[in-house]
Amino acid sequence: MTKPRFGARVTADGVSFVLWAPAARQVDLLLDNPQPMRRDDDGWFRLDVGGLAAGARYKFRIDGALDVPDPASSFQPDDVFGPSEVIDHASYPWKSAGWRGRRWEEAVLIETHVGTFTQGGTYRAVIDRLDHLVETGITALELMPIADFFGQRNWGYDGVLWYAPDSAYGRPEDLKALIDAAHQRRLMVFLDVVYNHFGPEGNFLYHYAPRFFTAAETPWGSVIDYGKPEVRAFAIGSALHWLCDYRFDGLRFDAVNHIVTPPGEIAMLHDLSTAVGKLAAETGRHIHLVLENGDNIASLLDPTEERPRGKFRAQWNDDYHHAFHVLLTGESHGYYGDYQRSPRGHIARALAEGFVYQGEVAAFWGNRPRGEPSRALEPTAFVSFLQNHDQTGNRALGERLDALADPKQVEAALAITLLAPMIPMLFMGEEWGSRRPFLFFCDFAGELADAVRQGRRREYDWAYAKYGDAVPDPLDPETFRACVLDWEARDAAPERERLMLVKRLLEVRRREIVSRLAGARHG
Repeated sequence: MTKPRFGARVTADGVSFVLWAPAARQVDLLLDNPQPMRRDDDGWFRLDVGGLAAGARYKFRIDGALDVPDPASSFQPDDVFGPSEVIDHASYPWKSAGWRGRRWEEAVLIETHVGTFTQGGTYRAVIDRLDHLVETGITALELMPIADFFGQRNWGYDGVLWYAPDSAYGRPEDLKALIDAAHQRRLMVFLDVVYNHFGPEGNFLYHYAPRFFTAAETPWGSVIDYGKPEVRAFAIGSALHWLCDYRFDGLRFDAVNHIVTPPGEIAMLHDLSTAVGKLAAETGRHIHLVLENGDNIASLLDPTEERPRGKFRAQWNDDYHHAFHVLLTGESHGYYGDYQRSPRGHIARALAEGFVYQGEVAAFWGNRPRGEPSRALEPTAFVSFLQNHDQTGNRALGERLDALADPKQVEAALAITLLAPMIPMLFMGEEWGSRRPFLFFCDFAGELADAVRQGRRREYDWAYAKYGDAVPDPLDPETFRACVLDWEARDAAPERERLMLVKRLLEVRRREIVSRLAGARHG
């Protein structure tokens, strides 16, 4: 697959540097001494440096005044304001080089935040828990976003450097070691990626490439202008980077309803899926692309297409979660209000047809029609779950479902979720009924920290209002530490029983999938 043209690339003679900076008059490469880069007519700056090797650290100086990291940096050892490091991705000695992935029908996902999954909070520390996932019956580890964000603590949705795994969790080779170890255990690894906005701290693109953005706003920042071919290529290059250089088995795309497509343009998502389809065809790999899309656009989905060609394998089905949450907890505030009329009926529709909202008017979505008919799609076009980072972390106190509902009723819901023909997903620790909260946390400072606190309260006032000052401060390191999974609790009596139940359910599911796939091969 053709490598993206962004970032520093190790060559036979040294390192090749490129930067798209259409608003800059001059760009210097900062190594030991500034070196001027050549400017093309289309706003690209280029420089090949002989004798340079992986490990070199560099920045770009814009118009003699502003020093910035590479927007396509492969690694930021000193966080988003530090220098970028040249990484030779071809040098990693993969032990699972023959891995081609697994079929989508076999997927049982577990969503995981690297920093709170273990006490160590690193890519390497996750390796120590992979055997637990395999023994439970999980087949796919899904990492919340790791693209480099400011600070040491973050959910990951504030990433600003889309090609660099965050250094808070380790180095690139540590992430590769995790993926390698997972593949050796026949575990797929997915990555959550965010292409609808850049985080609020550490994004310098406005200064030298303002054409990245339009004047419009998403809830989290300026709209990215995917009408520009360079901008579209930057995002597609990032996706291919994670799939090629790190060998992720799939990507989950965050809130694609906030990726704006200019009128008359081919959607960026179509081009991205097509590019990944070419990669899958060339390598013979199973690669799976999954959406989060509040607009419920069924026409974007096709779980049966072996090579993505403009479409996506599946979508997280928030409808399924919301209906079950209302049934189990009785809550009806915020987006749950759209499901209070008939939660049992909504669950039945989700199980039979996929989306609950297939064009019906949704009050929380501005009293407008939401969704497209989905009944013609295969059940595997939908990822079903009872918990995830959003619906847990967007609560004021970050409570897990077992703290809100009757555990026996939760187990019944788990049985339906894990045995239904949709693709099931658990949230880390859910397999043993963990009650550790998952709160919103980040690591900003000063005015930005205050703005995040206030903005979070405004956005989720329906969830926060009654708690007042009791809501944990997202900037307090103790808020982060309170979310770290307690693996010792897994061995207590009720947790052990829950884990055994989940294992039995997933073994039943595995046997059914094996039988179905065998029948398909001989049919």
